Amino acid sequence: MTDTDSVDDPPEESTDEDVEEMLQEIERRRSLQGAAAVAVAAIGISFSLFQMWLAAKGFVLSLTLPGIGRVQLAALQLLQINAVHVAFGLVLAFLLYPTSTGDGVVARRLAGLGTRTRDRFGPDHPVSRGVDALGGGLAWLALDRDMDRVTPFDAVATAITVLAASYFITDFPEIQRMRALGLEAGRTLPEMVPLLSPVSGLLGPLADVSYAFLLGVLGVLLVLEATRRAIGLPLMLIVAAFVVYARYGYLIPGGTAYVGVLSIPRLGWNSIVQNLWYNTENGVFGIPVTVSVQFIYIFILFGAFLEMSGAGQWFIDLAYGATGTRRGGPAKASILASGFMGTISGSSIANTVTTGAFTIPLMKRSGYRPEFAGGVEASASSGGQILPPVMGAAAFLIVQYTATPFANVIIAASIPAIVFFFGVWVMVHFEATKERIGGLDPSELVDLRQHVRTGWFYLVPIALLLYYLLVERLSVARSAWFTLIAIGALITLVAAYSDETRGRLLGLLAALFAGTFLAQYLAGAGILGALLGGGPGGQSPQAAFAATVGSLGGIAIAAGVLTLATHPYIDAHVLDFDDAVDEAALRTARAVDSPSLTGNGLYRLSTFLGKSMESGARTAVPVVVAVAAAGIIPGVISVSGLGPNLVALIRAVAGGSLVLLLLVTAVASIILGMGMPTTVTYIILVSLLAPALIAFGVPELAAHLFILYFGVIADITPPVAVAAYAAAGVAKSDAFQTGIEAFSLSLNKAIVPFAFVLAPGIVLLRPKANAATLPPGEQYRVVQLADFADPGFVVFDVAIPVVGVFVGVVALAATVIGYVSAPVDRSRRAAFAVSSLLLMAPGLAVSGTYDVLGLVGLGGGEMTLVLDVGLRALGLALFAALLVENRRQSEGVTDAAGSPEPA
Repeated sequence: MTDTDSVDDPPEESTDEDVEEMLQEIERRRSLQGAAAVAVAAIGISFSLFQMWLAAKGFVLSLTLPGIGRVQLAALQLLQINAVHVAFGLVLAFLLYPTSTGDGVVARRLAGLGTRTRDRFGPDHPVSRGVDALGGGLAWLALDRDMDRVTPFDAVATAITVLAASYFITDFPEIQRMRALGLEAGRTLPEMVPLLSPVSGLLGPLADVSYAFLLGVLGVLLVLEATRRAIGLPLMLIVAAFVVYARYGYLIPGGTAYVGVLSIPRLGWNSIVQNLWYNTENGVFGIPVTVSVQFIYIFILFGAFLEMSGAGQWFIDLAYGATGTRRGGPAKASILASGFMGTISGSSIANTVTTGAFTIPLMKRSGYRPEFAGGVEASASSGGQILPPVMGAAAFLIVQYTATPFANVIIAASIPAIVFFFGVWVMVHFEATKERIGGLDPSELVDLRQHVRTGWFYLVPIALLLYYLLVERLSVARSAWFTLIAIGALITLVAAYSDETRGRLLGLLAALFAGTFLAQYLAGAGILGALLGGGPGGQSPQAAFAATVGSLGGIAIAAGVLTLATHPYIDAHVLDFDDAVDEAALRTARAVDSPSLTGNGLYRLSTFLGKSMESGARTAVPVVVAVAAAGIIPGVISVSGLGPNLVALIRAVAGGSLVLLLLVTAVASIILGMGMPTTVTYIILVSLLAPALIAFGVPELAAHLFILYFGVIADITPPVAVAAYAAAGVAKSDAFQTGIEAFSLSLNKAIVPFAFVLAPGIVLLRPKANAATLPPGEQYRVVQLADFADPGFVVFDVAIPVVGVFVGVVALAATVIGYVSAPVDRSRRAAFAVSSLLLMAPGLAVSGTYDVLGLVGLGGGEMTLVLDVGLRALGLALFAALLVENRRQSEGVTDAAGSPEPA
């Protein structure tokens, strides 16, 4: 503690209501009540159930009914599944995000028109009354100033969305035929709706246009509108510009220097709409949405279940218990807590606000400046998106775009992520040393052993996820599904566990396990199937036991539910649901006029399940809308044939310089990513820039990680810096200065990507044996255990670069903070910066120098292993000399003061 801080001063923690209000303000989301809130909850839960069904059963929707057998409801195709997925997202977007709150440019101009009309003609003039009536009608139709009502325009948009999605389900054979013959082959609107035939003349040109084309146009427009609401106007304009470019890009003169390569063949609207709306390769329902269906949503649901179970607060308390008493402990605990939360949250903003509501006040109280406290939280929270195993939604896009197993993506991303969090840790340590900030009093923290002993089950799902991904090598979707079942089983068991029910719960578990084993042994089916005479027949004891173990999650859930059903009012002191679950239980109990239900364990468990599914759907809405909109851009690039020309243009602009191309990519990622989800930035830049990086010889996985890292950095880069501004709201600090602090603390996140592109061993990539015969981008593979038996590779390609980046971030911390053991003046900060660059990315300095020499006609050269090792050694020597000098300076200050510096 600092001498000026009082131990008794309470931390200014934000309440759950404050956090929710802040998130709604940042995300511009409605706060609905009554029937609208019930509708959103019902649709959200249905969305989650649909996705859980897909994860468990695949694209065939079927049920097994007692006495009847298996009944198939539908066998859907990928395009149909994607359409339903996007429709759920669009409907929720129209319900949760307002069309207008009255503060936009158009709304202000319309309001100003009414004012000017009244001033000119008077309030009672017919023109004034007409303008006022028109304004009132538009306000009734679309305005939601208080962000608490669903407007008629929202209802119409929702109805059209449902209509467009139902067309994929009911008329899919026609869609398949049109994919071969074109949209012109589809039925017209009067043919689809016979009631319109008598008035078809009133439809004008619409009478001869195919119904599929109309729905496609409306669908694309609805995606753009949902994007404007949920993501923001800039992304909507970018996507809309690509749609317009697809139609009119042929007007660009082909012979014009540089710009001429953007000229494309002439395309008709039918062809454009068909490729953007009725295609799973590109467009709205392309690869990004497929990834959302198969991977992203189920992991968002995984995070929602963990968060609603109370894991978020448990992880925060764990972080503070582990580091809270150390020097600068609150800031270090914030880094750990944000890293933990990053495993269950894919949003930098949500992570910043929810974790920061607890961590930022404690950092301020311990002596950190408000801007620095907010910067630490924003920096660490944004880092959650690059931290395995979840890594936010973009990690799953990397899996799909690179055809790399998710386990390999985790392996490759681990070292850079650890380096980032280590770098922020060192910076807050130096800041604490500089400001003489101590830790918290042990009495303010949980007992670490007791805390782990009572909440160990929160770690089990994450451990299981890693086991399924890395050891069993299951698919991402299956791993997430099995982990989700494990969460449900664990929470159900813990909710049913108490001193009173312990024996009953264990007895039911044993009985159900034995009954399932016996049923599998005798009938080859579960207990219910065996009792109804189903199952293929008996099987061996080994097979029966394996099948029973495979059903352990269901057995645990059944045992817990039966326990709660027979003894509902228990004190489950081990489990502490998130406050949102308790609030939902209280509201629904009051709605049915049964307040006593809040003490019913089975009711609270049901509320937990429902709230988790609703929360997962709400969290997924911006992601679903973002990937649907962003998919239009690679769709346009594909249908127009722009890709190869774009690569040629980028290479020409870069002038053959890899360093310049990397800088262009980094700057483009930061600029494009300001205020946008990381997934959107990734999709757009992978489509535009990744092919050019790969053509330069950058390993494909390294190129994709490079783009991901800089997309994440955009969240804490001024002037937008959405995560930093969210932290500033909690810290009550200057928003821009908080953004500067967050960006400074994340500088190593900007240098490490250059390091692993130039030294792929940092991300554990190794050239293949036949690399010389392979095309660029396919010449590297993720290392295997056998590779570590090669000392030459391990030492020079992995160990030296990895040690270099770890030591380099320490030098970078001294540069940013200006303090190690003693103050660091400007000249020595510059020297620390040079040592950091030489340690982390010597190839960046050498390649940049060669590029400059080439420009002035002095020739260049290549980066060699000897030069790389030599420069890293030089950087290490410089760093060591600076460190020794700083230590001596510190000892001199201590001797002069006559007492050691307080911890």
